[in-house]
Amino acid sequence: MIGVAPPTHDPAAPTTASTLPVGGPSTVRAYVGELARRHRVAFLVLVTVNSIAVIASMVGPYLLGSLVEQLSEGGATLQELRVGPTVGFFALALLVQALFIQQVRLRGAVLGERMLADLREDFLVRAVRLPPGVLERAGTGDLLSRITTDIDRLSSAMREAVPQLAIGAVWVALLLGGLAVTAPPLAPAVLLAVPLLVVGARWYFKRAPQAYRSEAAGLAAVAGALAETVDAGRTVEAHRLGGRRVELSDRRVAEWTAWERYTLWLRSILFPVISLTHITVLCSVLMVGGVFVLNGWITVGQLTTSALLAQMMVDPVALILRWYNELQVAQVSLARLVGVRDIEPDAGDASVVPGGRTVHADHVRFGYREGVDVLRDVSIKVEPGTRVALVGPSGAGKSTLGRLLAGIYAPGSGAITLGGAELSRMPAERVRSHVALVNQEHHVFVGTLRDNLRLARTGAQDDALWAALEAVDADAWATSLADGLDTEVGSGGVALTPAQAQQVALARLVLADPHTLVLDEATSLIDPRSAREVERSLANVLEGRTVVAIAHRLHTAHDADVIAVVEQGRIAELGSHDELVTAGGTYAALWRSWHG
Repeated sequence: MIGVAPPTHDPAAPTTASTLPVGGPSTVRAYVGELARRHRVAFLVLVTVNSIAVIASMVGPYLLGSLVEQLSEGGATLQELRVGPTVGFFALALLVQALFIQQVRLRGAVLGERMLADLREDFLVRAVRLPPGVLERAGTGDLLSRITTDIDRLSSAMREAVPQLAIGAVWVALLLGGLAVTAPPLAPAVLLAVPLLVVGARWYFKRAPQAYRSEAAGLAAVAGALAETVDAGRTVEAHRLGGRRVELSDRRVAEWTAWERYTLWLRSILFPVISLTHITVLCSVLMVGGVFVLNGWITVGQLTTSALLAQMMVDPVALILRWYNELQVAQVSLARLVGVRDIEPDAGDASVVPGGRTVHADHVRFGYREGVDVLRDVSIKVEPGTRVALVGPSGAGKSTLGRLLAGIYAPGSGAITLGGAELSRMPAERVRSHVALVNQEHHVFVGTLRDNLRLARTGAQDDALWAALEAVDADAWATSLADGLDTEVGSGGVALTPAQAQQVALARLVLADPHTLVLDEATSLIDPRSAREVERSLANVLEGRTVVAIAHRLHTAHDADVIAVVEQGRIAELGSHDELVTAGGTYAALWRSWHG
């Protein structure tokens, strides 16, 4: 067939989502099988009520065929026929059909909603169990696209496509069975339309999956480009990158819409083929049946019933092809959602237990991309109870080193140990019980202030929550809230300021009570005076704990026991504030420029 060709791409333009994996056919089949097993009883009930509805719908054609048969045989006139009981039986069948169709729709919708709820929950549970480094590298666009666009696309499939496909399959099977019982010689006539349907469907479904997959990836690329531009809006303005970002967004949108046009063209071929198939089925039954009647092989009544049953096949065949097409779109989204199942959770080795609290980085190298090191041969030992400040220019590797010390990333070479045990070999939950990371990105979840705080310690009593808020100087504004800890915050509730959101995050830290903390610009959104007060009160609470602070304000470094100056991925200087100022190196220059 001649038509629209699949779009071509710039090498830099993704055609598949490559950050988080896309589930392979075996993964998708395994998950679908798991869903089917969970809901097998509901499926069985749906098939049963649908079968009753279809059988009731076949009563009409049989009654009409019987009347035609009696009239054609000449054994009775129209007045002599017992039309009353026939009409009554037909009305009863219609009532049964209506009642069970209502049940089919209700049970199909409930089944779809339950499967969709399972999918959402499974994705969320699996995603939060992934290693934190994997989620950080996934990027906003890809993760956002999966949890929004892919879920939206699956909503229709889960609510309707799966139940409707089951309904359509049962419908077609019963109609074919009824046709075979009514007029066995005529049943093969329906098969005359099968080659046309098979050829058209094979042509379409050979091209559709990859096209829909590329369309979904194109949309993810659009979301990623727009999200990055919005998130880095100030940087874009400062470096006058607006034109480039608009050009990139336009290119991504053009690639996405090209795939949209291609999939639309595919559908414009499939749907006429379906219509032609319907016409072929009816015409073949009537023409072949007419020949059979003339030869006396079947009766006129049998032909009438068969023609009506063949006409009834239009709806279920169209239903199957329509929703199977929807499943092609949904299959891509499902593969993207269950792709996280291909990532092994960071289970770690339960036997690896730290023998102390000393954090030691030993000749560590690390890079986000192959062959490009961000950290080069870094070694540092943080003794228990020590406050270490990491300082240095932007891009030097301070935050990366902090994430390695917190166990977020595993080093490419060398080792990060806690009490002699490698962090990368420990289960993630065990690492989090010992070491916590707090950065400048703080999220307020929709819910009460109490629920937001209890994320750190489930079941914490109110007195512990208020003590944590007081420890970070947040008790004043929390007390002023209308409902106190029961106040709804986040989207749709009381909007917390960036500083208040940061204080909530720090209060969670107090509740979590880890012995080692990594603070990455943890007070960056609070004004300098408030930040100084929060850090002072926090220092009282965290006394005796090990703290690694990525310092962008040098007063944080001034208060530290040890300062590590990170330059070009290496620790260039290491010592106390007085020692480094006396040495007159990089830190001394930074201190003079900041302090005047």
